[in-house]
Amino acid sequence: MKQVLVLHYSQSGQLTEIVNNIVSSLAQGDDVELNFHEMQLEKNFPFPWKKEDFFGVFPDTFLQKKQPVKPVPQDILNKKYDLVILGYQVWYLTPSLPVSSFLKSDYAKTLFKNANVVTVSGSRNMWIMAQEKVKKHLKNLQANLVGNIALVDRHVNHISVITIVRWMFSGKKKRYLGIFPKPGVSQTDIDNATKFGPIIKSHLIQNKFDSLQENLLKHEAVKIKPFLITVDRKANIIFSKWSTFISKSSEANTKKRKILLKMFNVYLLIAIWIISPVVFVLFLLTYLLNIQKIKRQKEYYASVALLEQIK
Repeated sequence: MKQVLVLHYSQSGQLTEIVNNIVSSLAQGDDVELNFHEMQLEKNFPFPWKKEDFFGVFPDTFLQKKQPVKPVPQDILNKKYDLVILGYQVWYLTPSLPVSSFLKSDYAKTLFKNANVVTVSGSRNMWIMAQEKVKKHLKNLQANLVGNIALVDRHVNHISVITIVRWMFSGKKKRYLGIFPKPGVSQTDIDNATKFGPIIKSHLIQNKFDSLQENLLKHEAVKIKPFLITVDRKANIIFSKWSTFISKSSEANTKKRKILLKMFNVYLLIAIWIISPVVFVLFLLTYLLNIQKIKRQKEYYASVALLEQIK
């Protein structure tokens, strides 16, 4: 019997629903046993967010500062797994703090060493650089990334900003003002995530994972928007400067930290509503000149490969 470990963390429950749909067919029959563990910090984050907490977690999240995680049950640690499915959210272009902390824990060293891993994310739209960070964690853990599924909010950028903010701070996944679409990954895409299960199971039973990502891509496991590659990469550079500056210049929960976080909040608003549209226009104007570069980037970020630098 094949042993599969399902590791996940989700505040709203959206990512957990996606993961559960993916693995539902794996449990059918008596050839696969599913084992579940929810990654959590000793001090977890409530949902919905309070605005101060949401921005307060930015520096530690982006810098991936390790936090104490809740213990993993011994019966989970004692098993040898044929496949690990890692479900994670994206916070600030980075795997969420509970997930990055778990991936730095001794538990992860035990569970991931020499393991085949399929990553699953559910995000607003920018997940590419977060996935690169997960790839690096898995490499450090001596794990083998064999598949990736990235589901996103398909609505245009500024619409999804409005709806996701409302959801984060209200906790209600509803149509804002009755005119905006529901926030997050569409329920259709969440329900259809079941289509990935049989693909994964087929490779699992055969113990052949070399072509798994290729087959997942045939069923739209990943959809790359070239413009978002540019935004994600550039934003990571800027977020690195902001997070380092805030972290080095102030202590958590101090007046100075709160002032700096308010400044970062203002920057985000300017970046989303003013800078991003300008960058998009420039991207369109230079698209033909960069078409080969864009093609290389799309192929790489849709894959499970890890390169030091992609140009």
